[in-house]
Amino acid sequence: MNPVPGIYRILPEAILTLTGVAIMLVDASLPPNLSRRYLGFLAAIGTTIALWASVGQLAFPQGTGFFGTVETSAFTVFFHVLICGIVLVALLLSLDTLPEHSHHQGEYYALIVFGAVGMCLLTSAVELLVVFIALEISSISTYILAGYRKQTGRGPEAAIKYFLLGSFATAFLLYGIALIFGATGTTEIYQIAQLAPIAQNQPLVLAAMALMLVGILFKVSAAPFHVWTPDVYEGAPTPVAALLSTAPKAAAFALLLRVVYEIFPHLRSLWAPLLWVVAVLSMTVGNLAALRQQNVKRMLAYSAIAHAGYLLAAFAGIGSIGIAAAAFYTAAYAAMNVGVFAVITLIAGYDEQLSLIDDFRGLIYRSPILGSLLIFFLISLIGIPFTGGFFGKFYSFSAAVDGGAIALAIIGLLNSGLAAAYYLRLALVAAERPSAEQAAPPKPHVGPAVIAAISLAVLTTLVLGIVPGAVLHAAQSAAHTLQVPPQPSEAPGAPLQSPQ
Repeated sequence: MNPVPGIYRILPEAILTLTGVAIMLVDASLPPNLSRRYLGFLAAIGTTIALWASVGQLAFPQGTGFFGTVETSAFTVFFHVLICGIVLVALLLSLDTLPEHSHHQGEYYALIVFGAVGMCLLTSAVELLVVFIALEISSISTYILAGYRKQTGRGPEAAIKYFLLGSFATAFLLYGIALIFGATGTTEIYQIAQLAPIAQNQPLVLAAMALMLVGILFKVSAAPFHVWTPDVYEGAPTPVAALLSTAPKAAAFALLLRVVYEIFPHLRSLWAPLLWVVAVLSMTVGNLAALRQQNVKRMLAYSAIAHAGYLLAAFAGIGSIGIAAAAFYTAAYAAMNVGVFAVITLIAGYDEQLSLIDDFRGLIYRSPILGSLLIFFLISLIGIPFTGGFFGKFYSFSAAVDGGAIALAIIGLLNSGLAAAYYLRLALVAAERPSAEQAAPPKPHVGPAVIAAISLAVLTTLVLGIVPGAVLHAAQSAAHTLQVPPQPSEAPGAPLQSPQ
């Protein structure tokens, strides 16, 4: 078998980059008064092609390209498909919810695609400098998208807070990279994994790990690095909030898995208790704060913090068990969270005039389909059986128990019961019969793109809750390939398979 050309190792990223460039060029060539809405279809088509290109990478042997800076494996394919799927749903959601002539619509779609480039590259990079570049590509795009509604006060506020705090978090990560380079003399992940345990300056290695964890935990909005999350979710357009709450977090969790299981596996006795504490803080702080919220998006923001804690519980699992559980939970959470944000987007509208929980009163009577979908996604977030949320939490807490963190699993179950209170409050308000004097809100416009987006979210949530075997097998394959030594760069080999 001939060696795999390096470009094939970054094929999804290359397709997304070309798509973003094409959107910008077409946008610049169109007359100013012409709608840019159809550029969203171009972005969706390019993202779909990138998704299938990611699946096609399974035919390549596991290995690296571009001088060992990027890798193709079952692990990278799993997260590439997940990120591209999330981005596709966000694009479809935006097509029917953004105003026809909203400002800079071409740049909006291009930024989403460019952000996806950074997220995908973040999951496949095995060189810490490439990791930093990928993180910046993703972050800069999302900083701008958070402030897209610049005509409101909350939009610029969200962008500024996100930018300032995100810059500090990135600086922590960069300092960690610098320290690990000082301790080992390299920034390549697999070389660091070999050299870090025998490095002479172990305090430098410990400081590097601590700084890198701080930077990554900010990106996944885990407590106590979560303060940016509610304001950013509230100020950003709801389709952007759906994207921010899932895709960047999936990429960051992929990076976190690489850091703890590939770079610092010998320091498990240190990072495992630390992540245990962060998981408990995230679950507890997120759920207690969500109970007090009246704004739906702020409630979901604190809910996202709690779910970061549920996912971090899987890191207590040993080896491939913890990796597979974390990967599966990431997929399940992405499906149900994108779905609930999609329903809220249709109900609240672009201007979000209906942003409070009481504004959803009687939703199931005004719009039976949207009301039923909202309740469906809420019960999945609770973790009711036959939904993706149930198996996500089941595998995460099972991994914690298998790793000996029984107390962590018990705390997680108690927090799940606490979370049911605010999820059920919204569900009961939506199912409550509206009063006679309550003014009927405008009927939402449901276009084919939104129908496709919600259908994808519903189907994925149901599949993960009823027949999760295929996705779990993919997560297990990803877990095994994350831990095995990489094949020589561009070396031939058998197609990627789960070890027997």
